[in-house]
Amino acid sequence: MDGLAHKPKTFDVDDILKMAPLEERVYRLRCVEGWSMVIPWIGFPLSALLKRVEPTGAAKYVEFATLVDPEQFPGQRKGFFNLGGLDWPYTEGLRLDEALHPLTLLTVGMYGQVLPNQNGAPIRVVIPWKYGFKSAKSLVRIRLTADEPKTAWNKAAPQEYGFYSNVNPKVDHPRWSQATERRIGEFRRRETLMWNGYDQVAGLYSGMDLKKQY
Repeated sequence: MDGLAHKPKTFDVDDILKMAPLEERVYRLRCVEGWSMVIPWIGFPLSALLKRVEPTGAAKYVEFATLVDPEQFPGQRKGFFNLGGLDWPYTEGLRLDEALHPLTLLTVGMYGQVLPNQNGAPIRVVIPWKYGFKSAKSLVRIRLTADEPKTAWNKAAPQEYGFYSNVNPKVDHPRWSQATERRIGEFRRRETLMWNGYDQVAGLYSGMDLKKQY
């Protein structure tokens, strides 16, 4: 944890597991590609970790960076087929007020177990009102910044993936509608809910043009 913080620090996994009481939270997950599911995550609010490093008054954003290890992740090797032409490390970001929102979960488990590797072990973030790719996996660095961080999918295809990426049935992806979704295990499509149903975050975006700031 570094950047614009009064107390930057490196934490090991044991430090984080003892930092706050672990909670099980059942969140809807909405993928930008139009499918969804419901997942019982285990973790605690990201705000507990951020407050440990004391963001400075200049900090406005939070950048997440994932592990780069081509031995574990063959898709990171040069010359290997790379979906979407992503740069590594995979990076994501939030405004600081989004990161401090009580729904934003620093996540260490799911379904009553520790996170499996494919789901982002040992630590990931989960932001339930945003499309799933915002919930970065396998975190190794969190950096506080004054400027909006560049994010992996936004760099790869800015016309398709905005910085905010809030679930919004009224703002379509350039290649498909976001008005409906297919819940895994169901046959019929269902209507997508604004903010993925988490209306308590609406105040974070008061006055914004959500079609331009998508």
